[in-house]
This record gives sequence, structure tokens and C-alpha cells, in this order.
Amino acid sequence: MIDLALLRDNPEIVRRSQVARGNAASTVDDALEADRSRRAALAAFEELRAEQNVFGKQVAKAPKEEKAALVAQAKDLSERVKLAQQAANDAADAASLALARIENVVIDGVPAGGEADFVELRRVGEVPAFDFEPRDHLELGELLGAIDMERGAKVSGARFYFLRGIGARLEIALMNLALDKALQNDFVPLITPTLVRPEIMQGTGFLGEHADEVYHLDNDDLYLVGTSEVALAGYHKDEIVDLTAGALRYAGWSTCYRREAGSHGKDTRGIIRVHQFNKLEMFVYTNAEDAEAEHLRLVALQEEMLTSLGLAYRVIDVAAGDLGSSAARKYDIEAWVPTQGAFRELTSTSNCTTFQARRLDVRHRPASDEGAAKTQHVATLNGTLATTRWIVALLETHQQADGSVRVPEVLRPYLGGLDVIRPLGWTPASTDAQEA
Repeated sequence: MIDLALLRDNPEIVRRSQVARGNAASTVDDALEADRSRRAALAAFEELRAEQNVFGKQVAKAPKEEKAALVAQAKDLSERVKLAQQAANDAADAASLALARIENVVIDGVPAGGEADFVELRRVGEVPAFDFEPRDHLELGELLGAIDMERGAKVSGARFYFLRGIGARLEIALMNLALDKALQNDFVPLITPTLVRPEIMQGTGFLGEHADEVYHLDNDDLYLVGTSEVALAGYHKDEIVDLTAGALRYAGWSTCYRREAGSHGKDTRGIIRVHQFNKLEMFVYTNAEDAEAEHLRLVALQEEMLTSLGLAYRVIDVAAGDLGSSAARKYDIEAWVPTQGAFRELTSTSNCTTFQARRLDVRHRPASDEGAAKTQHVATLNGTLATTRWIVALLETHQQADGSVRVPEVLRPYLGGLDVIRPLGWTPASTDAQEA
């Protein structure tokens, strides 16, 4: 939720942000008018209610012969109070709708424009070159007995899959590598719920323009999460957290679900864009002043992971029009996928400033020489540390001519020392056989 003080005192800042995101400037004027109407309706209701309280005391003290007339006046006043209360409620609902169209204010320096208007900050690593025709990740996955899309579709439908054998082991190894990285950097691991209440999903900003990508269980009125960010953001809902010892950092491991609405025909081959996957998500609660530094820290951890896995990647500063409603700035890291000849997103890291915390009412009490300082909303940040999609870049980057795949050294301890994943049926005498 937007900071109302900022909206009222500096509407031009909010207006510029809305325009940069591709939204109409009029959304700000509408929100301001709705806010004024809400406050006026509330003031009118409270004035009438105060009058009613005073009048009620007069009725109680009035002589018996005057009470009948006074009671009639009290009934009339009571009806006016009810109408004023309804008007205040309606104005509050209208203000909530208007304010919901105001997205988080983008941080200065975020590129303007849409999906194609990102700014590339840096490239790291050497794009792999092959002296053979490289196979894509699905062909490799089938050779290795690692990915089974056909049976995934048979069991669950399109864009579902089985990771089997070395494929399952590879994902678990990747997630455990990420978990160790998180533990080394003071993150508390959590295995999070994957079903959440509407107010949690709404609070994180996922029920806006992307609501059609979220699975909803109508009978239970619960949502399946598309990222453990949702549950992690709700973890401290309605709490005053203690930040005196520093930021609260969590690493949430969960299965994630996305309908991928509107993506028909895109990345339908393999496991790039699927309905279910696993992810380890970093989530941080900190004070607003430290949020931008914390954002860069999360990006650095992601880069350490990708570098250790031998992946070539680039870091981009996402344009305002491509940000989610809660993000004030987002950095994506895209790894090189050889058979596509392109960089593809593996991680996103967002600074949501105090936007989510205002909706979920997560606050902290700053240190003060005067004792109990007034509480302030925290800033929240999130970023991916590992997910199923990384297997795509790993298989394609480290493949060899015979269909085998070299295991990055950092992953070998998590795979029992395995250094090469070989096609099924492979023998030393047959380089085009297959085994893992």
C-alpha cells in the first residue's frame, strides 16, 4: 500500500512513478479525491455519533414528561448515524479500490519503459562454445533419464513433468547448495505453507493484474503460492518485529505453482515455463534506510551461486513498466542458454520498500534515546537463490559431445562425488550409449 503521507504531501512523485510504470496519471488524482471523500465521510459520521452520545445522556436525565419527544428525536438521530456510517463504509471501500491502483513508487534511477527497456548492468562468465551441435536441455534430460515430460503430461496435463533419477538428485543437490549458501549468510531456513489466505496473497501484491496466474481453491478460499515470498511476507503479519540486532533474513523452501496464463505457445518445450517447480527464496525484513544496500547484497549472493556453477550470465535493471506492483526496483539475472542463443531469466530480486509491510502491517520500533520510539513499517525484499529452471542452463552449458554432462565441482559433494552424468546405458566402450 502506498504511503498516504507521501501521496497527500507529494502527489507529483507518485504521479511520475505511475506514468513511468505505464499507468495513467489520473489514478493519483482519483486516489486523492477518494481519500478526501473517505476522510470527510468519516468525520461526518464521527460528528453525528458524538452528537448521538451527548443526546443520549440528555434523554437519560430528562424529566418523564419530556422523554417521549426526546426519544423520537433520538430515533431520528440514530437513523442519521446509521446512514452516515454506511456512507463512511462505502467511501472507505471506494478509497481502498482507488488506492489499490497506486503501485509502489519506483526508486530514482529505475529505467522507464516496458519489458524491452531494461538496462544491462554487467555480463559475467564466458559464453560456452561447442565443436559439436549442442542438444537442448530436454533432449539431454531424456538421454540422461532425468526429465520425463510425456508421463508428466499423462498424469497432470501440459507443462507438468517428472524429474527422475539423476534429474531428481540434481535438483535436490542444487537446492541444498543454495540452502548452505543461505545458512552461511545468516538466513533462517523455513519450509513454508504453499496454501495461503486471500489477505496474505493480496498483501504481497499478487492479486492485481497477475491474479489470473494464481491457482485458487474455491471451496476453501485459499491460494496456491507461486513463490514462497508470499508465505514469508505473511510470516510476521500484524507484528512488531525486533530489528535492533539487524535485518531478519529467511530462506523459504517450497513447491510453487503458476497457471502461466497468457503464455500459450511460449517455452512449451521442456521445463523452462511450467506449472509446478521448487524454489529456495530469500526474504528479508529490514529498516527502510538499509533496503537498497540489502538489495545489492541479495544480488551478490545470487551471482556467487551462478559463478560457482560455471554459468555465464548478465544482470539487468528491470524497467518500471515491467515491475510487479509491489517492487520499487528489481534486478534480474539471466543465464546463457546455448541452444536458444539467448540469456534467460534465472533469478529475480525485488526491493519492495515498505509497500508490502503497510498492507500486512509489519512494523519495527527504531532505537531511540528517548525510550519507546514510534513504530515504523519495515522494508521487505525477496530474491531467488535456486529453482528448478536452473537445471536448463546447467545441462546445456556443461554438456559434452556424447550427451554426457559435466557436474560443476561445487555440486559434486551433493551428488556423492559424481563428476560426469552419463546417458542411460553408457559403457566405456560406447560413447553414444546412455547412463547416469
